[in-house]
Amino acid sequence: MTQDVEMKEQPAASNSLSSFSPSTLQHLKEIASLIETGAYAREVRRIVRAVRLTMALRRKLKASVLSAFLNFALPPGSEAHNRLSSYLPKEDEHDMEVDTATSSLQAPAKHPLPELEIYCYLLVLIFLIDQKKYNEAKACSSTSIARLKNVNRRTVDVLAARLYFYYSLSYELTGDLAEIRGDLLALHRIATLRHDELGQETLLNLLLRNYLHYNLYDQAEKLRSKAPRFEAHSNQQFCRYLFYLGKIRTIQLEYTDAKEALLQAARKAPVAALGFRVQCNKWAIIVRLLLGEIPERTIFMQKGMEKALRPYFELTNAVRIGDLELFRSVAEKFSSTFSSDQTHNLIVRLRHNVIRTGLRNISISYSRISLADVAKKLRLNSANPIADAESIVAKAIRDGAIDAILDHANGWMLSKETGDIYSTNEPQAAFNSRIVFCLNMHNEAVRALRFPPNSHKEKESAEKRRERQQQEQELAKHIAEEDDDEF
Repeated sequence: MTQDVEMKEQPAASNSLSSFSPSTLQHLKEIASLIETGAYAREVRRIVRAVRLTMALRRKLKASVLSAFLNFALPPGSEAHNRLSSYLPKEDEHDMEVDTATSSLQAPAKHPLPELEIYCYLLVLIFLIDQKKYNEAKACSSTSIARLKNVNRRTVDVLAARLYFYYSLSYELTGDLAEIRGDLLALHRIATLRHDELGQETLLNLLLRNYLHYNLYDQAEKLRSKAPRFEAHSNQQFCRYLFYLGKIRTIQLEYTDAKEALLQAARKAPVAALGFRVQCNKWAIIVRLLLGEIPERTIFMQKGMEKALRPYFELTNAVRIGDLELFRSVAEKFSSTFSSDQTHNLIVRLRHNVIRTGLRNISISYSRISLADVAKKLRLNSANPIADAESIVAKAIRDGAIDAILDHANGWMLSKETGDIYSTNEPQAAFNSRIVFCLNMHNEAVRALRFPPNSHKEKESAEKRRERQQQEQELAKHIAEEDDDEF
């Protein structure tokens, strides 16, 4: 709906471009000065703030504004200026008048900083992806990566991490993700040699996504296990890493570790990253079902997720009841959804859990029941249902799923009386797991705390305090949009 409204507002008045473009261009010039200040002072936090402010202006970018900014930031006639200008679409006469009027206010830079040049590449690349010009975006991203390999400055690392992300995204949108796998591995090696930890985080996640996109789980696990690990620098990258780790552990049948990683990723993800949290919850629901757990109803009723999680809610209901026929119908009804979510193979594994749940309900309800009735209640559609029921009951008894005795001579299943669970160590184990979870959450919260630098050494003046408060307000205003762009 928002896009339709914007499309109607743009041609409404001829003065709309002249009123919006100068303000957007002025914001870009302020961001450029912020990048220059951070580059000269070697303060990475200023570069981070510049990237955040850019994401807030993302929806206002136009070809005319970018052309005027390139004239301001890069020397006209330079190689970078000519190359980036070639990616932008041609403006009409009115746009050209606005560009010349605004760009004539300030003279272009004679010797641009590498940070500013890389920022221009990032700005044009974001614009091309938003305009759905994916082939031009591929060419622009490849050129920016080639330029980035010759720059070794710590103040470029933040911009480089964003370029890596959009480089992979442009190739993924065109279906050519496998082509850049070797380049991503080379970039990860370069980032490791340069001690660029943020770049290593970003590239590791991009490589894992690349492998998982083609179902290469073994290669992804080998890379993940051998890649250097350190304290996370970006919460968004850490969330992605946990999600990919959960998917790998799920395929490797390590459901407990997968559940922990997926739930942690969903909990740490920003509120604005709705699509990412939906994917985490889908996989976490399947993993919990494979573990024999039944997710709470509140998980399916989270705001904005009801429609997306509806197929998994019906699947959970079928598993909870232990109805094999209902499970088959739900799997067939939402087969396209499960295939697009890449969870269809995991749902095939759930068939055994459905049978086991139904068998557990039968063992609780009946002290003695014939194997023929067990096969009938489980709705086993096979050539020899009694033999299948006997093997299923025997395996469930061996695994400890039910407490019963199998009478092969008479064809019966004899259930034992249920004992008092509080006479076992299960309550203690449950309390211990909850306490460990709370302690880990507390420790992570303490490690995530941030304090202003040198707050105990010097007292800030009133002017500095006003400037700091203004920066904090701007950061709080744009943090939601920045998090949304990350995902």
